[in-house]
Amino acid sequence: MSRIGVFTCWCGENIARTVDVDEVAKRVAELPGVRCSLNYKYMCADPGQALVREKIASEKLDGVVVASCSPHMHLKTFRKAAQTAGLNPYLVEMANIREQCSWVHHDRAQATAKAFEIIRLAVEKVRNDAALQPIRVPVTRRALVIGGGVAGIQAALDIADAGHEVVMVEREPSIGGKMAGLSETFPTLDCSQCILTPRMVEVGQHPRIKLYSYSEVEKVEGFVGNFKITIRQKARYVDVSKCTGCGECWNVCPLKRNSSEFDYGMGMRPAIYIPFPQAVPARPVIDKSQCAKLIRNGCGLCEKKCKAEAINFKDEDRLVEEAVGAVVVATGYKLYSIAKSQPKTTLAGYGEYGYGKYKDVIDSLQFERLVSASGPTGGVLKRPSDGAIPKSVVFISCVGSRDNAKGLPYCSKICCMYTAKHTMLYKHKVHDGQAHVFYMDIRAGGKGYDEFVRRAIEQDGARYYRGRVSKITQEHGKLIVRGADTLAGIPVTIEADMVVLAAAMRPADGIEELAQKLNIGYDEFGFLMESHPKLRPVETNTAGIFIAGACHSPKDIPEAVAQASAAASKVQVMLAADELTREPEIAAINEQTCAACFTCIRTCPYHAIDRAELRTPRGAFIKNTARVNPGLCMGCGTCVSVCPSKSADLQGFTDQQVYAMVESLA
Repeated sequence: MSRIGVFTCWCGENIARTVDVDEVAKRVAELPGVRCSLNYKYMCADPGQALVREKIASEKLDGVVVASCSPHMHLKTFRKAAQTAGLNPYLVEMANIREQCSWVHHDRAQATAKAFEIIRLAVEKVRNDAALQPIRVPVTRRALVIGGGVAGIQAALDIADAGHEVVMVEREPSIGGKMAGLSETFPTLDCSQCILTPRMVEVGQHPRIKLYSYSEVEKVEGFVGNFKITIRQKARYVDVSKCTGCGECWNVCPLKRNSSEFDYGMGMRPAIYIPFPQAVPARPVIDKSQCAKLIRNGCGLCEKKCKAEAINFKDEDRLVEEAVGAVVVATGYKLYSIAKSQPKTTLAGYGEYGYGKYKDVIDSLQFERLVSASGPTGGVLKRPSDGAIPKSVVFISCVGSRDNAKGLPYCSKICCMYTAKHTMLYKHKVHDGQAHVFYMDIRAGGKGYDEFVRRAIEQDGARYYRGRVSKITQEHGKLIVRGADTLAGIPVTIEADMVVLAAAMRPADGIEELAQKLNIGYDEFGFLMESHPKLRPVETNTAGIFIAGACHSPKDIPEAVAQASAAASKVQVMLAADELTREPEIAAINEQTCAACFTCIRTCPYHAIDRAELRTPRGAFIKNTARVNPGLCMGCGTCVSVCPSKSADLQGFTDQQVYAMVESLA
């Protein structure tokens, strides 16, 4: 290319404060092939884009370099501007002179010199660029939502209400997630069930939502717009199509000594059960590890009692396949393991708090069930040890959060708020009781959140101590809580009837395995990674897969719902068209030189390369070769680095382009 335009941005003062943009533009104008070199304060603004379009037309430019910020920010912006002016968008490059130059240097002369070199590399690259054409992919206009908590429910309803079919997969017998077990929600203290259960019913009755409860995603194949999902429907031992949900089976079951998962061990359930009365679907499941019929061919009362003949003890897991175009992951969270008896792999280590040792030391979700009207005690707050009304309760924040020594370094974000809520719920249940809170810092950043915490302290009388608890022991039926108030500078000892631990939020079990099936990234804690924290907060690096809710990071209900609607809107945009347009900067295999070693197939993280046969136009076999699936390839370049015959190359970043850039520095 011999008619290249270079446009240097001031970025306000972000670049111009450190880089002499006038000097850079002057020097760049002398580079071979550069037709014009201009600078402007804000190239990404409308006047800056208009300048690019004008020069493409007036100077007949066949290549453009914009020297400004990271291409992650505005490469699409400038490519679109060039395209409207008639230039192929893939003949536009960005030179990052902000993050890689002005932001990391202080010496103006050195920064100016470096900025020129960065731009020179980009000019050399665009000189060797080729006009590429977007990849067009057909779309299956259905979506998969993994997880039936509040985020998954919101995403599914938004997509279905927009006119698209939704497949929802929930691994528990009922949708609802953690929110279904809450008593009330902050900062309004409205009933959790009143908010959620109508939405659950909507999901169950929606004509465009196909619900797979008590199921898990077994395998994911395909690519954006064309995913093939294999779902494992776990054996319920109950035929849902026949069952009427009358309740006779679980009422007659004699094995009612099993710990209830929904009540987090605070209540009991029979071997055949529904998790809670408002469950969707309101159909039972048999716990095969507890059922006497399945263990030793005994009992069988539920089968005899069922008039609909829905009990099937010969039931087995079934695999079903669903074709979808997009996926929303909303798998929720679990609480950090705080029992001393837990394996070391769970990062447990708070044995000094006595969780698992003293019955009256419980976690926050267990407390929610004890104060819930649908809980095991009918909403009457009782001590787990003896059923007495607790007159003094200690709430301990940040158990496992913000603890580099033996917990997790991040803040779990919602603990301050739900602890304040718990003190209010406690005061509403036990009017003459006293709530004590040990905290590190109070973080209440949402709308009305700080006022909510002040209300807990000033109106409901909760006593807050800024400090850690060192140890909890039991003496004469009381829990002795020893801590400190660092603001007052004194030690604090409290005789408590109950202790509630605000444990850290962690991603749900199995999230790493699911992420690997979906080929999406996750951090060292298991939270799923977004493509860009600001510009693409619900997208992943695998096209067509989106994230929502607490599987991404700790968050409260309003934020989870907002993120779910954001993910749903992205899905709706995808499914609105008959076909998708994808970036063409993907790998390509020179099938003539391919040695058919298939090293690329073994190393491709996106499974985007297949074995193929190279044939003549008349169909005669020539040889085996590797071939890239353009729908799956994400352009990571792994195949290029491992190919021993140098047959793999990356469109837009070819060896020729890279070598030209390196040689220009000589």
